[in-house]
Amino acid sequence: MSAAPLIAVDRLTKHYRAGRGLLAAMAKEVPLVRAVDGINFSLGRGESVGLLGESGCGKTTTGRLLLKLTEPSAGTIAYDGKPLSALAGPALRTFRRHAQLIFQNPFDALNPRFTIQRCLNEPLINAGVPRRERAAYIERALDLARLARGHELLQRHPHQLSGGQLQRVVIARALILSPEFIVADEPVSMLDVSVRAGILNLLRDISRDLDLTAVYISHDLSLVRYLCERTIVMYLGRIVEDAPTAALIDEPLHPYTQALVAAVPTPDPGQSRAPLPIGNTPPDAHHPTIGCRFADRCPKVMEKCRRIDPPAFTPAEGRSVACHLYGEA
Repeated sequence: MSAAPLIAVDRLTKHYRAGRGLLAAMAKEVPLVRAVDGINFSLGRGESVGLLGESGCGKTTTGRLLLKLTEPSAGTIAYDGKPLSALAGPALRTFRRHAQLIFQNPFDALNPRFTIQRCLNEPLINAGVPRRERAAYIERALDLARLARGHELLQRHPHQLSGGQLQRVVIARALILSPEFIVADEPVSMLDVSVRAGILNLLRDISRDLDLTAVYISHDLSLVRYLCERTIVMYLGRIVEDAPTAALIDEPLHPYTQALVAAVPTPDPGQSRAPLPIGNTPPDAHHPTIGCRFADRCPKVMEKCRRIDPPAFTPAEGRSVACHLYGEA
């Protein structure tokens, strides 16, 4: 990978107004949902990175911000050294070709009124690919997605395909313009267990063979372990740990990461398991705690955790953790 990152995120923030409608508009104070709250990280070229955490931690919002599908409230995202906020016109269209999304639900990702061929043609039409060249683009995309008898499926509609076939079509559509960056949001969560392995193998192979920079959003440790060289753990809009995936799973540092790893089921039904040491109160993005966001659930909480937000410490090379346990005494 090049020393210069493909994507650099600096103090990225996204807050949403909690209320909608007339009453919210008339209210003097509307609480904000702090979906993403001042995060920093970078992505190297060709790197596969997992975004891990509970539902509501800000993973999907971060993915949408990286693709410029949502505008940030504050902070910056630089793509290939250029700020995303400055992209417009031809430069934005070029970025759209280079950055693509693989949706979580393939049943909702495709227009049910379009044939599969029309679904695959849409990005080519939007990108201005001449009609005479589109068949070659589609053939290559079907081959990359390993869609068996893909040509036989082109005139069918989405409801005529299985979930696994649909997800391969979604992957083919994401790859059809030869992007260099993809975001995959829970790419196998809607699929039967019997087809997940094939999709995971496909994603791993295309990331490697095409040298893609990829972000995989998931709450599944087994997925990020299989696909990702590095994993970023988020909690309530903040990054709590960033480390090589193998090190993070084998030796988690942050108490929240330790709880995620401890919650993974074991294949032995007779093996006893100690209860998770954290509290069960779900995180509240409307009213986050002062100091460490995890303080109310943490079994190792200290007095300063409730007063001071922990910076990102680097207790080991190649990883960082936002926890007072690893700060200077």
